[in-house]
Amino acid sequence: MSFVKIYSEKEVASLIKIRVGETKFGEKVNFVETLEDLKNHSAKYVLLGIPEDIGVRANYGNPGTAKAWEATLGNILNIQHNHLTNAENVILLGEIDCEIQMNQAATISKEESHYAEELGELVTQIDHKVSEVIKVIVEAGKFPIIIGGGHNNSFGNLKGSSEAIKKPINCINFDAHSDFRVLEHRHSGNGFSYAFADGFLEKYFIFGLHRNYTSQSVFNQMEKHFEKIKFNLFEDISVKKIVSFSEALKEAENFCCYENFGIELDMDAIEMMGSSAISPSGFTLTEARQFVSYFSKIDNAKYLHICEGSPSAGNFANQAGKAIAYLVSDALS
Repeated sequence: MSFVKIYSEKEVASLIKIRVGETKFGEKVNFVETLEDLKNHSAKYVLLGIPEDIGVRANYGNPGTAKAWEATLGNILNIQHNHLTNAENVILLGEIDCEIQMNQAATISKEESHYAEELGELVTQIDHKVSEVIKVIVEAGKFPIIIGGGHNNSFGNLKGSSEAIKKPINCINFDAHSDFRVLEHRHSGNGFSYAFADGFLEKYFIFGLHRNYTSQSVFNQMEKHFEKIKFNLFEDISVKKIVSFSEALKEAENFCCYENFGIELDMDAIEMMGSSAISPSGFTLTEARQFVSYFSKIDNAKYLHICEGSPSAGNFANQAGKAIAYLVSDALS
């Protein structure tokens, strides 16, 4: 399958900082030669990158999420290998091949009248690649950990997982935004609404939604589908303290987790994190880690997607990759 660039041990060796007396994660992680090899491998987790920011730009956002995978990879390969970090149970697969689409996106001028729509066509092409690769991984009985890229890739994750299990899948999204915008051209703000409309998403829970960045029309749309779409507000959890963080976790679990579900985490939801839409108010990185650790341990969890990280953005430039590496390790332990 040409949709994915599969890494070899030799290709990533230069990224590992060897140190006498230590063993790094990257020295123990596994590799495969083809997607078909996943079926016969004993490791549970499959690490996959999506180096693109076309969906973010199509949603009139800031570019930069294309660099998150590279930054994360360098960090995750260099965490310590020990009895707690579980590298032997991880396959480093590689990355979705977004090169053609990224090159085409670079030729589209913002001055063009159909700028966003043309980018949306490229997002649709990436949707297809992501969904096909995720389908193969989930069919092989593995748990993909996907590093974006924009949140547009939620659609491909949900479609691929749904097709693999042959029924719609639930989802919990740790996010300041619903990403349930109207069904216009494809972009980072409507991955979940498209997945819902196309029958791949069954129940959807938004964890920590920000009231300031949710339109009344989106609230109305979610209310229309109240049996299948629920949320709790960041303000109720962290500002008004109406609901504790642990109670909020349990609320989401009760709604989504008795059937197969995906875990989505948008770095925008973490306060002052380098991301495509940096927020001065949000959850802490430690709370995000608690979220990932909590839901990834539930048997019905099918995948984890961490997206919207932008390593060069914000006051903590180059920290996004390290933060994502923490989140990845939390899913493994």
